[in-house]
Amino acid sequence: MSSAVVLPELGEEVFEGEEFRDEKEKLYYVILLNDEDHTYDYVIEMLVDLFGFDEGKAYDHTVEVDKKGHSRLVTLPLAQAERKRDQIHAYGADWRLERSQGAMAALVEPVE
Repeated sequence: MSSAVVLPELGEEVFEGEEFRDEKEKLYYVILLNDEDHTYDYVIEMLVDLFGFDEGKAYDHTVEVDKKGHSRLVTLPLAQAERKRDQIHAYGADWRLERSQGAMAALVEPVE
C-alpha cells in the first residue's frame, strides 16, 4: 500500500514580508594581533591546537604576526569567526614568560 502526500501550492503571499537573498553569506577574517608577551612556541602551539594548522603553517603565521603586527588566520562566516576569536582570547597566558598575564588579542573584520 502506498500513500502519496499532497503539498499545497505556495503562492507568493506566503513569502510576503520576507527578504530572500541570492548572495552568499558574508565572510570575515580572524586576525591575530602581535604583542611582546607570548613566545613563538606559544603562538605555534595555539594555532595548531585551535585552527588545526600544521606546524609549518602555524610558524609562517607566527613570523607574519611578529613582523607585520598582525596575521589573517582564516576567513569564515561571522558566527564561526567570532567563535575562533573568542577561543584565542580564552587560550590563556604563556607559561613560558612570567610577564605574560593573559591570552593574545584577535579581532574579526569583514572581507571587502
